Amino acid sequence: MYMTQESPRPRPLATAPASQLAALRWVLTDIDDTLTLDGRLPAATYAALEALHRAGIAVVPVTGRPAGWCDAIARHWPVAAVVGENGALWYALDHGARRMLRWQAQPEAERLANQARLHALAAEALRAVPGSAIAADQPFRLFDVAVDFCEDAGPLGFDAAERIADVFRAGGAEAKVSSIHVNAWIGGWDKRAGIEALFDARFQPFNSVRDAVAFAGDSANDAPLFAAVACSVGVANVAPFLAGMATPPAYITRAEGGAGFAEFADALLKARGAIPEENAA
Repeated sequence: MYMTQESPRPRPLATAPASQLAALRWVLTDIDDTLTLDGRLPAATYAALEALHRAGIAVVPVTGRPAGWCDAIARHWPVAAVVGENGALWYALDHGARRMLRWQAQPEAERLANQARLHALAAEALRAVPGSAIAADQPFRLFDVAVDFCEDAGPLGFDAAERIADVFRAGGAEAKVSSIHVNAWIGGWDKRAGIEALFDARFQPFNSVRDAVAFAGDSANDAPLFAAVACSVGVANVAPFLAGMATPPAYITRAEGGAGFAEFADALLKARGAIPEENAA
């Protein structure tokens, strides 16, 4: 692991060595409040994804969003694959064969049994925290239950989110708080485990290429991947989470959300010589 619990606060992205950025071959990124800004995907963010793709950088969103979203993103975005539901599954479109490759962390019978337990815990959480709601994207999920406290519900604040998470944990489930949802599941995976499964199947063993991998994120549930790579980047809105984060990102952008991701992409491409000096942010 590159960082410890005594790690310093993130340094400005502008201090990242050009040699470190130029060596990157993969960019992993959270979606909500990392690629998005105020709930939308800005044109500048999508343009950054396209620019990375054209430069030969494989981009892999790593998200708590559901399987249904992952299928659409893998088909239509300029990405190499998508890891979804906090590491429970990955999807990658094989363009040559014109077919979607899919992997999941748990056998189907076990998944279905766990879903029944999770929905019972979710009902308990909703009673415990009035104003929370099952996330609107729940019908498209396979492995987890998402309780909304700040997307369409609320906003209720992170104290309420932790109370929701505590209900799931008391019932034997894993629970992670993102910037908008509490995601809960029964199984031994997280975002890093999902990435390792993807790299083993589609690229190279993850541990052998970590110096060539960057990760961009914005919240506490991104800590497993902040810890996994040397070039970890928090967009500016990660700041409220840093005090409680065992492994913070190595660097932080000036801008928030998707604008921060575009800032990072520009720095990476500038380091590779892929964009002229005068056009770099």
